[in-house]
Amino acid sequence: MHRHPVATPGHEEGRRVVHRAYTFLLRPTRRQQVALAAMLRDHRCLYNAALQERRDAYRHPSKTRITYGDQSAQLKEIRGFDTERQGRWSFSSQQATLRRLDKAFGAFFRRVKAGQKPGYPRFRGVGRFDTVDFPKDGDGCRWNSTPNDRVRRVRLQGVGHVRVHQHRPVKGRVKTISIKREGDRWYVVLACAQVPAEPVEPTGRVAGIDMGVASFLTTSEGEHVDNPRFLASSAERLADAQRDLAAFPKRTKAKNRTRKHQAAQARVSRLYAKVRRQRRDHHHKKALALVRRFDAIACERLNIAGMTTAPAPKPDPEQPGVFRANNAAAKAGLNTSILDAGWGVFLGILAHKAASAGRELIPVEARDTSRTCPRKACGHVSADNRPSQEKFRCVQCGYAEHADRVAAINVGIRAGLVLPIA
Repeated sequence: MHRHPVATPGHEEGRRVVHRAYTFLLRPTRRQQVALAAMLRDHRCLYNAALQERRDAYRHPSKTRITYGDQSAQLKEIRGFDTERQGRWSFSSQQATLRRLDKAFGAFFRRVKAGQKPGYPRFRGVGRFDTVDFPKDGDGCRWNSTPNDRVRRVRLQGVGHVRVHQHRPVKGRVKTISIKREGDRWYVVLACAQVPAEPVEPTGRVAGIDMGVASFLTTSEGEHVDNPRFLASSAERLADAQRDLAAFPKRTKAKNRTRKHQAAQARVSRLYAKVRRQRRDHHHKKALALVRRFDAIACERLNIAGMTTAPAPKPDPEQPGVFRANNAAAKAGLNTSILDAGWGVFLGILAHKAASAGRELIPVEARDTSRTCPRKACGHVSADNRPSQEKFRCVQCGYAEHADRVAAINVGIRAGLVLPIA
């Protein structure tokens, strides 16, 4: 059974267009690296100072409320007073930093109103502020500002022309530009609009997919994609690096940190960055393979935050202050495996690639997909249908199959793509 594609993200002169972000590695000189680090530091200081001003105003007896407009109006005075630090950077990028703080407060008040855990905005340390945004190409930051096609550069106010390792062409209109630091690497992120979609030829095939831990994903056709477990494969090296880091004082001022402490920190950051790059590369390749093979794909609508929540403690009513076993250690291992697989990131990448290729991605309810018999004449739902991680055997009709494939078939059935088993 095949369904027509969903509504397209946008059209321009009869052509289907999408939004796309391009991420390229920067090749700054040593002097430019120092300037980039200073830019990040000064924007972080601006963010923290604006946060402190809001906290002080709220704690004042008058309960003064400070808005983004109030703080943005002070930028001109701040830049004139501190010309060596705040005055050298883009005015628009500083406004974007203040907007980021304003969005954090907006989300805080929204959660308070909804009765959720508030999560008051906090000050950003050196390792918790890694991006500077430029809201418009040409305002403090210009992409491809040199006419030489062989060497691409991005011009940053206060930094200069930074060389870019552009591994693919940029299509569409560049709207916003972000400079991001990951470990000891710097990246430029281009958010582009009006990017022409690249539809692929129809294949006449549809599928449901099931995300898992034993297998990264399983299709309704029975194909299993192995879980690479990048974090687990780097566990020993990460443990060694973290032990070296723990051997030094954790809370010392930045200017007093020893070289060994900084080297240990850098090593841990590099290992985690490598895991992220490996996982992202794997996700892109597998998503592209699915999009090329299937005209429509059904996936589970997963609540990953809920799935990785630690189990609640179980107090012993007979012994005050004593808690019963709640399998917290086993759940922690499962949570680590789920987060290592990166299901949420993969499904986001799959959605973008499907939209660009003109494919349909249909999310469905995930409840009981691996416990429901996929036979048309049965449909029995029971936890006993799945006696183990891999096995599925219906206790009512006796249908047997791999549990992950059964879940993928049921996902396809709920989306209207796959017919029940005869």
